[in-house]
Formats: sequence, C-alpha cells, structure tokens
Amino acid sequence: TGARTPADTTAVIRSEHAHADPARRLLSARRPVVTGQDIRPRGQECRTGDQLVPAGTVVTPAVLGLAAAAGYDALPAVPRPRVDVLVLGDELLASGLPHDGLIRDALGPLLAPWLRALGAEVSAPRRLGDDAEALRTALTSSDADVIITTGGTASGPVDHVHPVLAALGAELLVHGVAVRPGHPMLLARLSPDGPHLVGLPGNPLAAVSGLLTLAEPLLAGLAGRPAQDAYRALVHADVPGHPHDTRLEIGRAHQ
Repeated sequence: TGARTPADTTAVIRSEHAHADPARRLLSARRPVVTGQDIRPRGQECRTGDQLVPAGTVVTPAVLGLAAAAGYDALPAVPRPRVDVLVLGDELLASGLPHDGLIRDALGPLLAPWLRALGAEVSAPRRLGDDAEALRTALTSSDADVIITTGGTASGPVDHVHPVLAALGAELLVHGVAVRPGHPMLLARLSPDGPHLVGLPGNPLAAVSGLLTLAEPLLAGLAGRPAQDAYRALVHADVPGHPHDTRLEIGRAHQ
C-alpha cells in the first residue's frame, strides 16, 4: 500500500480479495477485477496551479497536513494578534457574592476565552480599578497589538479612558456609536505605529456588543482574514426598537 505501481499495471487486487497458489505459482481473484481499481493516479488531490487554500485561511492542523502533502516546507503567515485586557472599576469583585454596592466582574473571565476563540493571543486580564495613572502606565508599557479596556468609556467623574487617551495624543477613530446597547464603545490608535485600543462599556451586554462590532473585525483585519459576508437572521419574537439608535439584539442561533 502506498508504493508506486509498475508501468504496465492495469489494476491492483487486494490480498483479501485474492487467492495465491505458491505450488502452481498462480494468483486468482475472488471477485471481478476492474481496470484501474485500487490505483490512486497522480494529481488526484490537486494539480499544478490549483489553489489549495485562499489567502486569509486560518492555518489549522489540516492546512499544515495539506501543505506538507503538496511539498511545502514553509508557509507565509500572519501571527495571531496579541491582546491585553484591562479591567477598570473600583466596584468590581474578582470572587465571592456581590455585596455593599460591589458587583462581580463578568467581563474579565468572559473576554479572554472569547478573544482566543477569535484567533488572538491574550494575556491574563489585569484589574486596574478607577486609577488614571495606572491606566496611562498600562497603555504606554503594553507591547500588544490591541488593548481592550472594560468600563470607563463614558463621561463620569471616574471614567478615565477618554482623558488618558487625550493626554497621550491618541487618534480617536470611533467615539461612541448610535446603537443600544453599547453606545459608549470607542476605538482609538495610540500612535501611528502603536497599538489599537478598543474601549468597551462596563455593562456586560453593551461590552459584548462592542466586542462583536469593533474588536472582532479589527482582529480579523490584523490577522489578514477576509471580512465575513453579511447575512440575515429570522427573529421569532417582537423586538423593541429605539427612538433614534440602532437596536442590537444578541441571541442564540437555532438550527
């Protein structure tokens, strides 16, 4: 099995489908033999010039196996984007039950595995509280491609994201979006060659909206993946609208 066949071979008979008579030096088939059976011709999987995978394909184990079978020793690839997650807010608890005005941090545990599923290399989330100087230090010392913050994107007295970005001279690309939930989301570039920052609102549902509409396409672009095609989904129940903003609905797909 797997060996090259002699030039004049017309078919291969499997050993379990044949009977050998060593004394008479005869080989007989136990079932009909069809020309070309059990012979894998050259070029059966692909031919010279065929596209094996399109640009932007994620390099999975299957892609590696296909490349090796086709004789490739190396593949040009874009590395996974590196992401730092900064959790802001003094009111957030890392463990235990909510109490005395303190609430559990839902985004720290949620974001890292979700970002990994989107193809990013994610560092352990860092809790900074409501500390403008700590935020500034974290932003200027990060070597990630994308920094994601949670909370602090509004205009309250302890919402430090906008003031810190202004002090650093960051370029604000998206300053709020007319959607609900998630309207305080933002996208900035810290410097012309520096990382991008995705500012997610502190509300978990609003943060997920920003993750899917800002962070996901940004990571796809950095990784060289093509944009997803638009699609429509059926809504099987009444969905309340909004007087002037787009209403984002996050639900579970049913098949």
